[in-house]
Amino acid sequence: MTAFLALVRKDLYLFLHDRRALLMSLALPIVIASFFGFLFGGGEKQGSAIEIALVLNDSSKAASDVAAGLKGDASLAVAQMNMDEARQAVRTGKRKAAIVIPAGFGNAAGQALFGAGDKPEIALLYDPSQPAVLSMVKGMLTQQVMQVVSGEMFGGPGGREVNERNLHALEARPQDAETAALRGVLESVITYQSLPAKDEQAGAAKAGLTMPFTTRDEALASGSGNGPQGYNPFAHAFAGMGVQFLLFMGIEMGTALLHARHSGVWNRLLAAPVSLSTLLLARAASSALIAFAILCLIFLFAVLVFGVHISSFGGFAGIALCFALVTASFGVLVAAFGKTPEVARKMAMFATLLMVMIGGAWVPSFMFPAWLQQASLAMPTRWAVEGFDAVTWRGMDMSAVLPAMGAQLGFALLFAALAVWRFRKMEG
Repeated sequence: MTAFLALVRKDLYLFLHDRRALLMSLALPIVIASFFGFLFGGGEKQGSAIEIALVLNDSSKAASDVAAGLKGDASLAVAQMNMDEARQAVRTGKRKAAIVIPAGFGNAAGQALFGAGDKPEIALLYDPSQPAVLSMVKGMLTQQVMQVVSGEMFGGPGGREVNERNLHALEARPQDAETAALRGVLESVITYQSLPAKDEQAGAAKAGLTMPFTTRDEALASGSGNGPQGYNPFAHAFAGMGVQFLLFMGIEMGTALLHARHSGVWNRLLAAPVSLSTLLLARAASSALIAFAILCLIFLFAVLVFGVHISSFGGFAGIALCFALVTASFGVLVAAFGKTPEVARKMAMFATLLMVMIGGAWVPSFMFPAWLQQASLAMPTRWAVEGFDAVTWRGMDMSAVLPAMGAQLGFALLFAALAVWRFRKMEG
């Protein structure tokens, strides 16, 4: 036990006096996690409106009303441009999309509402790197067009004239039941248009079709300490970057063991009254202690600076300790299977990047395809990140992270068993 404690104390002393190790393990994850937190919605919420361009080639009242409705939508930041300016703005990424309202839109849309004319074509220019924006802009445009055009047709100044033309055009169609029904609709609309407006303002247009419902948004997260909506993107960012840089630290620990083997230090230690198990256990214990302390310091920064809330300190400590053990066993595994420090570092870096990428450390795993979400369960990083998410922005208690803790311990035992088997095989 005295030799074990001496080896652990030696490793801790060397790490604390290695400025490069401290920078890699503490400062870098904090900086990069802060960047990712801002990238995924942290900080100020203002300025999140979709920036689009609007090309208005029609001078009708309907087109002007549609443009006014789009400009008044809080979800959009609309800048009116000509066609060349709009194309350039979307092409260079200054605007995410552009809406082009063609000449004659107001008249053509009114005639097409009841199927009596060709539908006008509204061009939508969009940035191909952001396809989701196209669907959102289409939805908001549809709402504005339907409300404005229906309002114009049912009570606007040009609506009666358009409907009378549509009614006259029906005479050229076969006089069947469908035509008779459409004639009845148009005659009823014209009668409705003839009624005096009930609005206090004389001549006010009758309202068009509007959305027949409203929505109420309720974010189901912890809600305590994480801002008005409960979710804090910095919590996931610090979890992901903390996990990634701890694995990098494990690689450094493993390559240091390889250096000791190649330099003869390993043989001298084994020649002393220290067993192989004691040597490996001491290195793993010191690495686990350092990893646990680093995770605590990283999240302390997140709590103090970015308001990340920890709902269960016991659950957090459990996940942090379990992943610290994964880090330590991963480092020993690198040392066990690596032939040279250089080759081992390259192979371990590849494995680490694969684990953090598939494990959801960079972006949440729910954004992955279904098959990849299932495959990511084979990564210790997936369990670690979801465990930290559970006890931070999700607001869960310790019982919710017990499966993640169990999975982490399983990975740690697997890595350790493989490493010990390999070392004993080499020593034998």
